[in-house]
Amino acid sequence: MKLAGLNRVAAKFAAIASLAAVVVAASSCSPTPDAGNKTLKVVYQKTDAFTALDAVMQDAKKEFEAANSGVAVELQPIQANDDDYGTKLALAQRSGDTAPDVFYEDTFKVRSDVDAGYLLKLDGYLEKWADWSQFNEAAKAAGRVDDGSIYAVPLGTDTRAIWYNKKVLQKAGISLPWQPKSWEEILTTARAVKASDPNVIAFNMYAGKGTGEGTVMQGFYELLYGTDSTLYDEDSKKWVVGSQGLTDSLAFLKTLYDEKLAVSPAEALDANVWKKVFGEWFPQGKLAATVEGSYTPSFWQKGGTYEWPGYEQDMGVAMFPTRNGQEPGGVSMSGGWTLAVGAKSKNPDLAFQFLTTALNKKNALAYDINNSQIAVRNDVAADADYLAANPFVKDVSDLVAVTHYRPATADYPRISTAVQVATESVITGKQSPEDAAAEYDATVRKLVGEDKVLEK
Repeated sequence: MKLAGLNRVAAKFAAIASLAAVVVAASSCSPTPDAGNKTLKVVYQKTDAFTALDAVMQDAKKEFEAANSGVAVELQPIQANDDDYGTKLALAQRSGDTAPDVFYEDTFKVRSDVDAGYLLKLDGYLEKWADWSQFNEAAKAAGRVDDGSIYAVPLGTDTRAIWYNKKVLQKAGISLPWQPKSWEEILTTARAVKASDPNVIAFNMYAGKGTGEGTVMQGFYELLYGTDSTLYDEDSKKWVVGSQGLTDSLAFLKTLYDEKLAVSPAEALDANVWKKVFGEWFPQGKLAATVEGSYTPSFWQKGGTYEWPGYEQDMGVAMFPTRNGQEPGGVSMSGGWTLAVGAKSKNPDLAFQFLTTALNKKNALAYDINNSQIAVRNDVAADADYLAANPFVKDVSDLVAVTHYRPATADYPRISTAVQVATESVITGKQSPEDAAAEYDATVRKLVGEDKVLEK
C-alpha cells in the first residue's frame, strides 16, 4: 500500500546482509571519461507489488554506465515493507563501507535522516541542473528541511481517496457516483451495503500496527484532519494533546469495527491485508469501499501485481469527507518518496549525476505511469501518455487542493507508532476511545517532553 506511502506493503523481507551491497549510479549529464574504475552504491525498495522503481533503476544504470566509462553501477534492491526498508537502510548508513551513494527515501524520513547526517545537501548541484526548473514548486518542498536547503529530489507524490466498487454499491441501492458528505453518510452507506449482503466488507479503514504507516495515512488522518484538530501545531512547533478530534476519530473506527462494517480485527492486524483488498476482495466484489492511495490503479493495470481487466468500469473514486461536511468539504493525505545522495558518498558528483539520470523526463514518465503516481515534473504532468495511462488521474490529482502532509520532524516516526497503537487498542476492544486517547497523550508527553506539547 505504498506511498505511504505510501501503504504499498512489500511481500517478503530480505536478510539484513543483503542490505549492505546496494549500489546505483547514473546521469543525464555529459560523459565522464576520467571517472576511472569507480563504483556507486545504491539502496532502493523492490517488492512483489512494487517493481516500477527497479525498472527505472535498471534503465538508469544502462544509461549512466554508457555515458561514464569506468564507473560501475551495482543495483541491489531491498525486499521489505516500508518500515523494514527504513530500518535496513538506517543500518547501512552507519558505516562508510555500507552507506549508499544514492538511495530511495520516504519524504517523512528526510528531516530525521538529515539530522542523523545521512543525506548530502544538494543546493549547489540543483542550481546547475537545468531539469530542476521542471519540478513543481510545491513538490520541491518534500526534500527541504528547516535550514531551507534541499536534501532530496521527489520521484512523485500521491493523494488518498475512497475507492469503491460500483457494482457492490448499486446492489445495495446506492446512487452513483457516490460522494459522501459526512462521516455519518459513510456509515449510512456501509450499513446499507451490509444489510444487502452480510458477506461483503462494507467500508475498510486500516488500523493497528500491522499495516504500519498505512494505518495513519490511509485511515486515521482522513478522520483527524476532518475535525477541528491536528496532530501537530505548525505555529508553535508542538504536538497536540487533549484533542477531542483524536478521540472522535478513534470512536469512528470503533463503530466501523464493532458493527462489523470493516474487516475483522484479526485481518486488520495482518500486515498483508492489503493483498486481499487489491487481489481478492475488490475484483471479486467482496469489498464495497476502502480508503487507499492514488497509486491504487497500478495494482490492476496491465502488468500490475493483480491485473484486473475492466477495473476502470467497476471502480469509482470519492473524496473522504470532513466530519460534518464543513469546509473545505474533504480531506486527503499526501506523501511520496525521493532520491537522495548519501552524505558518506566518496563520489558525490557522480552520485548526483546518477540521480539526474534516474529522474530525467523519460525515466520519471515511466515511473509515474507504472506506479500510478501524481507527476511532480511539469513536462511529465502534461505528457499525453501520462494523461492516458490512468483513467483516475484527474480525480486523484484534484485532491491535492484538500491534502495534508505528515509532520516532517525527527519525532514523527515514534508519534506515528503511538497512533497505530491507539487504533489497535480500540478496534480490538482493549481500550475505549477515551482511554486510548489518554494513553496516546501520555506517550507523546513521554516521547517529546512537556515543552513540546500543546493542550488544544
